[in-house]
Amino acid sequence: MSQPADMAAAARSPDLDPARALDLLVTVATLLFANGQTTERTTECVERLATALGFSARVFLRWDEVTVAIENGGGAASTTVEARPVGIEMGKVAAATALIDDFCDHPSAPEPLRSALAQVQAHPPVSLIRFATFAAIGAAALGIIFGAAHLASLIVIAVSAGLGACLRRWIAGWSHNPFAQPLAAALLAGAIGALVVDLQFSSSLQRLVAVCPCMVLVPGPHVLNGTIDLARGRLALGICRVVYASLIIFAICIGLLAGLSFGGTNLPASAPSPPVPLIYDVIAAGAAVAAYGIFFSMPWRMLPVPILIGMFAHGVRWALLAKAGVGLAGGAFIACLIVGAITTPVAERLRLPYAGLAFASVVSLIPGVFLFRMADGLLELVASGGNVSSSLLQATLADGINAFLITLAITLGLILPKMLIGYRFNKRFTGSGRSA
Repeated sequence: MSQPADMAAAARSPDLDPARALDLLVTVATLLFANGQTTERTTECVERLATALGFSARVFLRWDEVTVAIENGGGAASTTVEARPVGIEMGKVAAATALIDDFCDHPSAPEPLRSALAQVQAHPPVSLIRFATFAAIGAAALGIIFGAAHLASLIVIAVSAGLGACLRRWIAGWSHNPFAQPLAAALLAGAIGALVVDLQFSSSLQRLVAVCPCMVLVPGPHVLNGTIDLARGRLALGICRVVYASLIIFAICIGLLAGLSFGGTNLPASAPSPPVPLIYDVIAAGAAVAAYGIFFSMPWRMLPVPILIGMFAHGVRWALLAKAGVGLAGGAFIACLIVGAITTPVAERLRLPYAGLAFASVVSLIPGVFLFRMADGLLELVASGGNVSSSLLQATLADGINAFLITLAITLGLILPKMLIGYRFNKRFTGSGRSA
């Protein structure tokens, strides 16, 4: 027998030490789970790898722990380790999945795979300069989409977001609290927005300066992963993911409103955003998608994919709103259906986590303006005591309804294709060891 065949037989042999196999499987499950992969895909990858090692495996994912149990003719073993799905590192997920697929297709000794996975796990996040630069680009791009027409306003938005990114990295160096970073960055954005008012800029500029840097903080992938878990019946984990994302959004709202309060101001009720020419709208959407791809540590070679998808989807939405008279929620839903249908097979092909890739492609659709203005309106209603203004109440209710409907449209538009097309991929790849 040739040497590769001997190695393959050894990899599949039931004599492989169960403790070593279990340690490798737990490493894989933790790496994928903690860096943004969907629950379904994480479980399938671990089970396929276990089969290649000569074992059968069961994987149990909870919010704060991963449990893997294996068995074969020689016995059974299980272990539980601490892990929380709070990160989005698409590069790590893609690299780890590629290694697992290659090992399952061409089994060999497990030690090289273990070493390669350790290198993937140790890979550092994107550099501070790149992180801050693309945070500035992404926020400025969102400013263009929402009607910021003056260079001065875009510069202030970019500076605010870039400083917020630097602040987040600095906080990450001494605190592992997942809410401290968005809270501090939103606080800074609100304070800069209040400063803009003190310098007697327009109220619309103040709104965009305060809101756009906060929109790049919204944890969309966690919302999507949680919703997918709920749709698949994993209620406990799905609820935890959604609650986690909601708490981050709550922290962003608190930070933004607290920062604005330093200048004694709030988010003004604004008129509808002025229409943006299609070419500017689409290019800005592509820049916003690129920024989120960098946030999620997407490899450079893969970045054009979500950019093109996002630009196309935003162009479709622009046409629906400007030419067909479709509402905001309807336009978001149709655009996200298109993104979901394209992204589901693309995520499988590129071995990227679906939630990160899909959300990066539709980030320009998130209803951050409505959400933050609703939070400000609720605060004003509480502060008003018994003297509640009917106009304020109506405006707050309208903002809340718009935020809810657009968020629901985005979520449903992205998960429906994932569930339907993903099912077809499951059937297609089950026989070959691959799944969506």
